[in-house]
Amino acid sequence: MIIIGATSGIGASLARQAVKKGYIVGGTGRRVERLESLKAELGDKFFYHRMDVVDREEAASQLHSLITEMGGMDIIVLNSGISNYPSSSIISMEQDVVDVNVSGFIRLFGEAFQYFRTQGHGQIVGVSSIASLFGAARAAPYSASKAFISNYMQAYRQRCNRSDKFDITITDVKPGFVESEMTEDVPGMFWVADTDKAVSQMLYDIEKKKSYSYVTRRWRLVAWLIKCTPNWVIDRLNISA
Repeated sequence: MIIIGATSGIGASLARQAVKKGYIVGGTGRRVERLESLKAELGDKFFYHRMDVVDREEAASQLHSLITEMGGMDIIVLNSGISNYPSSSIISMEQDVVDVNVSGFIRLFGEAFQYFRTQGHGQIVGVSSIASLFGAARAAPYSASKAFISNYMQAYRQRCNRSDKFDITITDVKPGFVESEMTEDVPGMFWVADTDKAVSQMLYDIEKKKSYSYVTRRWRLVAWLIKCTPNWVIDRLNISA
């Protein structure tokens, strides 16, 4: 398993839990000191490379180097992402959010898909968000980027389901509010989940090769309510994400 964005929050917890369950894990991120700390903690079952997903060519090269070092890859978790909070201006952060959450995601998704197609099997896990289901007034670039990720994976899932030449699972993880550096001090949050609990449910769904994973489980109900709510009602809300 390779985790793109393993230096904190969901990614770091997933690395720990996966190694505990016997996985060989590769982790990437910009903060090398945190990757080194994970290596010291997890030992020989953890490999790492520094990666900035905005540098798309270098990120692709680092991914393949990590795959070679680990001796292969069966699962990749695309977890790297940023939000526009607490920027004083949404507009000032829009391009940064798109560069990381969309452009960086597409390149690494494509590299993984081609690798798995050649291999004949694999699983791509993308971490979108409950925010992918609606436009959020105070997080326009973030919610839009997560909607892109979710729809992009759905399209590729259709492609995989039609193919008899390869067996690739596409899993869309949609977290609600989970304790992390990204959600720290964000106003208006509720049902904030302990990181390890959310990741435990996420890992279970990955192992079951589910198409969609809502973490924690109660957010499936929220997703259903959002889908049933008319757009004219959502358009009058001031939703944070």
